[in-house]
Amino acid sequence: MRRNIVFGILFFLLIIIAVLGWLVFMPATKFDGKSKYLFIRTKAATYGDVLKTLKDSSYIRTPGAFDFIGKKMGLPEKIKAGRYEIKKGMSLFDIARLLRNGTQSPVNIVITKLRTKEDLAAFVGKRLECDSIDVIAFLNNKDSLRNYQLDTSTAMTGIFPDTYQFFWNSEPSNVFKKLFNAKKVYWNDERKKLAADRGLNPETAYILASIVEEETRATSEKDTMASVYLNRYRKGMRLQADPTVKFALRDFGLRRIYEKHLAVESPYNTYRNTGLPPGPICTPSAETLNAVINSPATNYIYFVAKSDFSGRHLFSETYEQHLIYRRQFQEAQDKQQQLKAAKEDTGS
Repeated sequence: MRRNIVFGILFFLLIIIAVLGWLVFMPATKFDGKSKYLFIRTKAATYGDVLKTLKDSSYIRTPGAFDFIGKKMGLPEKIKAGRYEIKKGMSLFDIARLLRNGTQSPVNIVITKLRTKEDLAAFVGKRLECDSIDVIAFLNNKDSLRNYQLDTSTAMTGIFPDTYQFFWNSEPSNVFKKLFNAKKVYWNDERKKLAADRGLNPETAYILASIVEEETRATSEKDTMASVYLNRYRKGMRLQADPTVKFALRDFGLRRIYEKHLAVESPYNTYRNTGLPPGPICTPSAETLNAVINSPATNYIYFVAKSDFSGRHLFSETYEQHLIYRRQFQEAQDKQQQLKAAKEDTGS
Protein backbone atom coordinates (compact mmCIF):
# COMPACT_ATOMS: atom_id res chain seq x y z
CA MET A 1 0.00 0.00 0.00
CA ARG A 2 2.73 2.38 1.04
CA ARG A 3 4.69 1.50 -2.08
CA ASN A 4 1.70 2.39 -4.24
CA ILE A 5 1.33 5.77 -2.52
CA VAL A 6 5.00 6.62 -3.12
CA PHE A 7 4.68 5.53 -6.73
CA GLY A 8 1.58 7.70 -7.11
CA ILE A 9 3.32 10.74 -5.63
CA LEU A 10 6.31 10.27 -7.92
CA PHE A 11 4.05 9.87 -10.92
CA PHE A 12 2.19 13.04 -9.95
CA LEU A 13 5.47 14.94 -9.57
CA LEU A 14 6.62 13.71 -12.96
CA ILE A 15 3.41 15.02 -14.49
CA ILE A 16 3.92 18.43 -12.84
CA ILE A 17 7.53 18.55 -14.03
CA ALA A 18 6.43 17.62 -17.55
CA VAL A 19 3.75 20.33 -17.55
CA LEU A 20 6.20 22.92 -16.24
CA GLY A 21 8.77 21.86 -18.82
CA TRP A 22 6.16 22.17 -21.54
CA LEU A 23 5.18 25.65 -20.33
CA VAL A 24 8.79 26.78 -20.08
CA PHE A 25 10.35 25.33 -23.20
CA MET A 26 7.56 24.77 -25.71
CA PRO A 27 6.44 27.46 -28.24
CA ALA A 28 4.56 30.17 -26.34
CA THR A 29 3.92 32.96 -28.83
CA LYS A 30 0.36 33.99 -29.64
CA PHE A 31 0.72 36.19 -32.72
CA ASP A 32 0.69 35.44 -36.44
CA GLY A 33 3.64 36.29 -38.66
CA LYS A 34 7.33 35.54 -38.39
CA SER A 35 8.06 37.92 -35.52
CA LYS A 36 6.79 40.80 -33.43
CA TYR A 37 8.82 43.60 -31.89
CA LEU A 38 8.61 44.52 -28.23
CA PHE A 39 9.58 48.14 -27.48
CA ILE A 40 10.62 48.95 -23.93
CA ARG A 41 10.92 52.69 -23.44
CA THR A 42 13.71 54.07 -21.27
CA LYS A 43 11.29 55.85 -18.95
CA ALA A 44 9.06 52.78 -18.66
CA ALA A 45 11.64 50.03 -18.37
CA THR A 46 10.00 48.25 -15.46
CA TYR A 47 9.06 44.61 -15.16
CA GLY A 48 5.43 45.48 -14.47
CA ASP A 49 5.14 47.56 -17.64
CA VAL A 50 6.73 44.83 -19.73
CA LEU A 51 4.48 42.14 -18.29
CA LYS A 52 1.41 44.28 -19.00
CA THR A 53 2.53 44.86 -22.61
CA LEU A 54 3.16 41.16 -23.17
CA LYS A 55 -0.34 40.42 -21.89
CA ASP A 56 -2.33 43.27 -23.47
CA SER A 57 -0.67 43.06 -26.88
CA SER A 58 -1.02 39.28 -27.19
CA TYR A 59 2.64 38.40 -27.46
CA ILE A 60 2.38 35.20 -25.39
CA ARG A 61 -0.34 32.72 -24.43
CA THR A 62 0.36 32.40 -20.70
CA PRO A 63 1.46 35.69 -19.07
CA GLY A 64 1.08 34.11 -15.62
CA ALA A 65 3.56 31.39 -16.42
CA PHE A 66 5.94 33.97 -17.90
CA ASP A 67 5.70 36.00 -14.69
CA PHE A 68 6.63 32.90 -12.68
CA ILE A 69 9.60 32.09 -14.93
CA GLY A 70 10.72 35.71 -15.18
CA LYS A 71 10.90 36.13 -11.43
CA LYS A 72 12.80 32.88 -11.05
CA MET A 73 15.34 34.17 -13.59
CA GLY A 74 15.72 37.54 -11.85
CA LEU A 75 14.14 39.43 -14.73
CA PRO A 76 12.44 42.19 -12.64
CA GLU A 77 15.87 43.57 -11.65
CA LYS A 78 17.43 43.22 -15.11
CA ILE A 79 14.89 44.73 -17.54
CA LYS A 80 16.62 46.98 -20.06
CA ALA A 81 15.12 49.48 -22.49
CA GLY A 82 15.31 48.64 -26.17
CA ARG A 83 13.76 46.96 -29.19
CA TYR A 84 13.45 43.21 -28.95
CA GLU A 85 12.45 40.79 -31.69
CA ILE A 86 10.21 38.01 -30.41
CA LYS A 87 10.13 35.33 -33.07
CA LYS A 88 7.16 33.09 -33.63
CA GLY A 89 7.60 29.81 -31.76
CA MET A 90 9.90 31.15 -29.05
CA SER A 91 9.44 29.63 -25.60
CA LEU A 92 8.81 31.55 -22.39
CA PHE A 93 12.36 30.72 -21.34
CA ASP A 94 13.77 32.09 -24.63
CA ILE A 95 11.81 35.33 -24.26
CA ALA A 96 12.78 35.79 -20.61
CA ARG A 97 16.44 35.15 -21.41
CA LEU A 98 16.28 37.58 -24.37
CA LEU A 99 15.02 40.36 -22.10
CA ARG A 100 17.29 39.50 -19.18
CA ASN A 101 20.38 39.63 -21.41
CA GLY A 102 19.25 42.83 -23.14
CA THR A 103 19.77 41.24 -26.56
CA GLN A 104 18.32 43.99 -28.71
CA SER A 105 17.44 43.82 -32.38
CA PRO A 106 19.20 46.77 -34.06
CA VAL A 107 17.41 49.24 -36.31
CA ASN A 108 18.67 49.80 -39.85
CA ILE A 109 18.54 53.46 -40.85
CA VAL A 110 19.04 54.21 -44.52
CA ILE A 111 20.01 57.83 -45.08
CA THR A 112 19.60 59.09 -48.62
CA LYS A 113 19.07 62.73 -49.59
CA LEU A 114 17.91 65.00 -46.79
CA ARG A 115 17.84 68.77 -47.03
CA THR A 116 17.55 70.35 -43.60
CA LYS A 117 18.46 69.61 -40.01
CA GLU A 118 14.75 69.45 -39.31
CA ASP A 119 14.37 66.76 -41.98
CA LEU A 120 17.15 64.74 -40.39
CA ALA A 121 15.70 65.17 -36.89
CA ALA A 122 12.25 64.02 -38.04
CA PHE A 123 13.78 61.10 -39.96
CA VAL A 124 15.73 59.83 -36.95
CA GLY A 125 12.90 60.60 -34.52
CA LYS A 126 10.51 58.34 -36.44
CA ARG A 127 12.87 55.38 -36.30
CA LEU A 128 14.46 55.60 -32.86
CA GLU A 129 13.20 56.28 -29.37
CA CYS A 130 14.78 59.72 -29.13
CA ASP A 131 12.42 62.55 -29.99
CA SER A 132 13.05 64.78 -33.01
CA ILE A 133 13.26 67.71 -30.59
CA ASP A 134 16.21 66.04 -28.85
CA VAL A 135 17.90 65.42 -32.19
CA ILE A 136 17.53 69.02 -33.39
CA ALA A 137 18.73 70.22 -29.98
CA PHE A 138 21.95 68.24 -30.48
CA LEU A 139 22.42 69.64 -34.00
CA ASN A 140 22.04 73.16 -32.64
CA ASN A 141 24.33 72.63 -29.66
CA LYS A 142 27.64 74.36 -30.32
CA ASP A 143 29.44 72.52 -27.53
CA SER A 144 28.38 69.07 -28.82
CA LEU A 145 29.38 69.89 -32.38
CA ARG A 146 32.71 71.42 -31.40
CA ASN A 147 33.95 67.93 -30.53
CA TYR A 148 33.67 67.09 -34.23
CA GLN A 149 35.13 70.40 -35.50
CA LEU A 150 31.67 71.41 -36.75
CA ASP A 151 29.26 74.25 -36.00
CA THR A 152 25.52 74.70 -36.32
CA SER A 153 25.85 75.68 -39.99
CA THR A 154 28.21 72.86 -41.03
CA ALA A 155 26.66 70.13 -38.85
CA MET A 156 25.04 68.46 -41.84
CA THR A 157 28.43 68.06 -43.56
CA GLY A 158 28.94 65.19 -41.11
CA ILE A 159 26.00 63.22 -42.52
CA PHE A 160 26.93 60.77 -45.27
CA PRO A 161 24.15 58.87 -47.07
CA ASP A 162 24.54 55.19 -46.22
CA THR A 163 22.96 52.40 -44.17
CA TYR A 164 23.61 52.56 -40.43
CA GLN A 165 22.67 50.27 -37.54
CA PHE A 166 21.60 51.64 -34.17
CA PHE A 167 20.01 50.33 -31.03
CA TRP A 168 16.49 51.74 -30.86
CA ASN A 169 17.11 53.48 -27.53
CA SER A 170 20.35 55.19 -28.64
CA GLU A 171 20.73 58.77 -27.47
CA PRO A 172 21.37 61.53 -30.06
CA SER A 173 25.01 61.83 -28.96
CA ASN A 174 25.60 58.14 -29.74
CA VAL A 175 23.70 58.38 -33.04
CA PHE A 176 25.81 61.27 -34.29
CA LYS A 177 29.05 59.79 -33.04
CA LYS A 178 28.51 56.91 -35.47
CA LEU A 179 27.32 59.21 -38.28
CA PHE A 180 30.26 61.57 -37.90
CA ASN A 181 32.69 58.65 -37.80
CA ALA A 182 31.60 57.85 -41.36
CA LYS A 183 32.85 61.31 -42.30
CA LYS A 184 36.28 60.51 -40.85
CA VAL A 185 36.41 57.29 -42.84
CA TYR A 186 35.60 59.05 -46.11
CA TRP A 187 38.02 61.93 -45.66
CA ASN A 188 41.29 60.06 -45.86
CA ASP A 189 44.54 61.86 -46.72
CA GLU A 190 44.16 61.24 -50.44
CA ARG A 191 40.69 62.79 -50.63
CA LYS A 192 41.73 65.72 -48.45
CA LYS A 193 44.57 66.41 -50.87
CA LEU A 194 42.25 66.24 -53.89
CA ALA A 195 39.96 68.76 -52.22
CA ALA A 196 42.86 71.00 -51.22
CA ASP A 197 44.16 70.98 -54.80
CA ARG A 198 40.85 72.61 -55.75
CA GLY A 199 40.92 75.13 -52.93
CA LEU A 200 38.47 73.20 -50.79
CA ASN A 201 38.40 71.48 -47.43
CA PRO A 202 36.08 68.64 -46.35
CA GLU A 203 33.30 71.04 -45.34
CA THR A 204 33.40 73.34 -48.38
CA ALA A 205 33.72 70.35 -50.74
CA TYR A 206 30.61 68.86 -49.14
CA ILE A 207 28.71 72.16 -49.46
CA LEU A 208 29.62 72.43 -53.14
CA ALA A 209 28.64 68.78 -53.68
CA SER A 210 25.25 69.50 -52.15
CA ILE A 211 24.64 72.18 -54.78
CA VAL A 212 25.74 69.89 -57.61
CA GLU A 213 23.51 67.13 -56.18
CA GLU A 214 20.49 69.41 -56.46
CA GLU A 215 21.43 70.75 -59.88
CA THR A 216 21.72 67.52 -61.85
CA ARG A 217 20.99 63.81 -61.76
CA ALA A 218 23.27 63.09 -64.70
CA THR A 219 26.31 61.39 -63.20
CA SER A 220 28.48 62.01 -66.25
CA GLU A 221 28.24 65.80 -65.97
CA LYS A 222 28.55 66.29 -62.22
CA ASP A 223 32.31 66.83 -62.34
CA THR A 224 31.94 69.38 -65.17
CA MET A 225 29.25 71.23 -63.25
CA ALA A 226 31.48 71.30 -60.20
CA SER A 227 34.22 72.86 -62.36
CA VAL A 228 31.83 75.67 -63.35
CA TYR A 229 31.13 76.56 -59.74
CA LEU A 230 34.81 76.30 -58.85
CA ASN A 231 35.68 78.68 -61.70
CA ARG A 232 33.11 81.19 -60.46
CA TYR A 233 34.29 80.72 -56.90
CA ARG A 234 37.93 81.43 -57.81
CA LYS A 235 37.00 84.49 -59.85
CA GLY A 236 35.01 85.94 -56.96
CA MET A 237 31.77 85.67 -58.94
CA ARG A 238 28.46 84.85 -57.33
CA LEU A 239 27.59 81.20 -57.79
CA GLN A 240 23.98 82.01 -58.74
CA ALA A 241 22.79 78.50 -58.06
CA ASP A 242 19.01 78.12 -58.27
CA PRO A 243 18.85 75.30 -55.67
CA THR A 244 20.28 77.65 -53.03
CA VAL A 245 17.34 79.98 -53.63
CA LYS A 246 14.90 77.12 -53.12
CA PHE A 247 16.71 76.24 -49.90
CA ALA A 248 16.62 79.84 -48.72
CA LEU A 249 12.87 79.95 -49.37
CA ARG A 250 12.37 76.41 -48.01
CA ASP A 251 10.29 75.81 -51.13
CA PHE A 252 11.77 72.72 -52.76
CA GLY A 253 8.90 72.27 -55.18
CA LEU A 254 9.69 75.39 -57.22
CA ARG A 255 9.93 74.47 -60.88
CA ARG A 256 10.98 77.87 -62.19
CA ILE A 257 12.93 80.64 -60.46
CA TYR A 258 11.65 84.19 -61.07
CA GLU A 259 13.12 87.58 -60.19
CA LYS A 260 10.93 87.81 -57.08
CA HIS A 261 12.52 84.63 -55.74
CA LEU A 262 16.04 85.96 -56.19
CA ALA A 263 15.37 88.82 -53.77
CA VAL A 264 15.07 86.59 -50.70
CA GLU A 265 17.35 87.73 -47.88
CA SER A 266 19.35 84.71 -46.77
CA PRO A 267 23.02 83.73 -46.46
CA TYR A 268 22.07 80.73 -48.61
CA ASN A 269 20.95 82.87 -51.55
CA THR A 270 23.97 82.71 -53.86
CA TYR A 271 22.40 85.29 -56.18
CA ARG A 272 22.86 87.93 -53.46
CA ASN A 273 25.95 86.59 -51.70
CA THR A 274 29.42 85.81 -53.00
CA GLY A 275 31.03 82.48 -52.24
CA LEU A 276 29.60 79.26 -50.90
CA PRO A 277 26.62 79.23 -48.54
CA PRO A 278 27.41 78.66 -44.84
CA GLY A 279 26.21 75.06 -44.95
CA PRO A 280 25.05 72.34 -47.33
CA ILE A 281 21.61 72.43 -48.94
CA CYS A 282 21.25 68.63 -48.91
CA THR A 283 23.17 65.48 -48.11
CA PRO A 284 24.98 64.64 -51.36
CA SER A 285 25.87 61.13 -52.41
CA ALA A 286 29.45 59.88 -52.25
CA GLU A 287 29.28 59.76 -56.05
CA THR A 288 28.65 63.51 -56.22
CA LEU A 289 31.29 64.29 -53.62
CA ASN A 290 33.79 62.24 -55.58
CA ALA A 291 32.86 64.18 -58.71
CA VAL A 292 33.62 67.47 -56.93
CA ILE A 293 37.05 66.49 -55.60
CA ASN A 294 37.94 64.93 -58.97
CA SER A 295 36.52 67.75 -61.08
CA PRO A 296 38.55 68.59 -64.22
CA ALA A 297 40.10 71.94 -65.07
CA THR A 298 37.77 73.73 -67.51
CA ASN A 299 37.06 77.27 -68.68
CA TYR A 300 33.31 76.92 -68.30
CA ILE A 301 31.57 79.71 -66.44
CA TYR A 302 27.93 79.09 -67.35
CA PHE A 303 25.49 76.26 -67.88
CA VAL A 304 21.80 75.88 -68.61
CA ALA A 305 19.44 72.93 -68.90
CA LYS A 306 19.01 71.43 -72.34
CA SER A 307 15.81 72.35 -74.17
CA ASP A 308 14.90 68.67 -74.60
CA PHE A 309 14.21 68.42 -70.85
CA SER A 310 16.55 65.45 -70.58
CA GLY A 311 17.88 66.77 -67.30
CA ARG A 312 21.29 67.35 -68.82
CA HIS A 313 23.01 70.72 -69.37
CA LEU A 314 24.88 72.78 -71.93
CA PHE A 315 28.09 74.44 -70.72
CA SER A 316 29.55 77.73 -71.98
CA GLU A 317 32.78 79.67 -71.63
CA THR A 318 31.25 82.99 -72.73
CA TYR A 319 28.15 84.83 -71.67
CA GLU A 320 27.13 85.33 -75.33
CA GLN A 321 27.03 81.58 -75.95
CA HIS A 322 25.22 81.08 -72.66
CA LEU A 323 22.48 83.55 -73.69
CA ILE A 324 21.82 81.55 -76.86
CA TYR A 325 21.43 78.30 -74.90
CA ARG A 326 19.34 79.99 -72.23
CA ARG A 327 16.97 81.48 -74.79
CA GLN A 328 16.47 78.03 -76.33
CA PHE A 329 15.59 76.58 -72.95
CA GLN A 330 13.23 79.43 -72.04
CA GLU A 331 11.40 79.09 -75.35
CA ALA A 332 11.05 75.36 -74.74
CA GLN A 333 9.69 76.06 -71.25
CA ASP A 334 7.16 78.57 -72.58
CA LYS A 335 6.04 76.15 -75.27
CA GLN A 336 5.66 73.38 -72.72
CA GLN A 337 3.51 75.61 -70.50
CA GLN A 338 1.36 76.65 -73.45
CA LEU A 339 0.76 73.01 -74.39
CA LYS A 340 -0.13 72.22 -70.80
CA ALA A 341 -2.59 75.13 -70.64
CA ALA A 342 -4.15 74.09 -73.95
CA LYS A 343 -4.70 70.56 -72.69
CA GLU A 344 -6.33 71.85 -69.53
CA ASP A 345 -8.63 74.15 -71.56
CA THR A 346 -9.79 71.26 -73.74
CA GLY A 347 -10.14 68.93 -70.77
CA SER A 348 -7.56 66.51 -72.09
